[in-house]
Amino acid sequence: MPLSGFAGRSLLAFGVSTAAVVGFGWVGASWLFGRTPGERPIWGMAAGYVNSANLGIPIATQVLGNVSFLAEVVLLQVLVVTPVIVVALDRHSDPAGRVRVRRIASLPVRNPVILASLLGVACSAAGLHLPSAAGASLTLLSGAAVPAALVALGASLHRTAPPRAEPAELAVITALKLVAQPVIAYAAGLALHLSAPQLLAVVVCAGLPTAQNTFIFGQEYGVGEAVANRAVVVTTTLSLATLAAAAALLG
Repeated sequence: MPLSGFAGRSLLAFGVSTAAVVGFGWVGASWLFGRTPGERPIWGMAAGYVNSANLGIPIATQVLGNVSFLAEVVLLQVLVVTPVIVVALDRHSDPAGRVRVRRIASLPVRNPVILASLLGVACSAAGLHLPSAAGASLTLLSGAAVPAALVALGASLHRTAPPRAEPAELAVITALKLVAQPVIAYAAGLALHLSAPQLLAVVVCAGLPTAQNTFIFGQEYGVGEAVANRAVVVTTTLSLATLAAAAALLG
């Protein structure tokens, strides 16, 4: 996908909604529920980091007809939001509260999603194209992406002993994720004079549920696991109503 084809205003509208909801969740975790500094990034991520891959791909395919804008959302989250979250988690996991520069610098190498995104951007900027053999193989694999993603999502939600989380926290996170974020995205889209199809894409992507990466990060750093896991389950279940409403009103 050429970088020149990016929908700058649409991505800005989505970015505004993400920043507002993640920021409010980050701060609200302390104000409302007394969460520790190490837990706040997970709380903010649960409120505003959308499931742009496993669920976003099939939703965008069915509702929007293509995944072009979703690809921009993926890059925004992977290359901008994720590093911010990881730096905060890494800092609070250190007993002295330090940012471990070497660990942060090695993040793209340790995380294949970030590395692949960076390589994709670099190839697009340089105008490089994959050899035909590699392109054919990736096209074959891409055909299995949607069904495999749905199976992976279902598997990731299964736990033999689900952790418990406070209902009030889940209610606030769910409201932020499924109501506040798409509403803010809609308002930002109107302010930026987006067309009807662009507005639909922004609102649908903003209304996607909490990404399971939130639980993975919480588990890796040992913070906020319960609220992250339950947020994924609850928002995934209820997001269908939000997405259906958005498609009906804007489609």
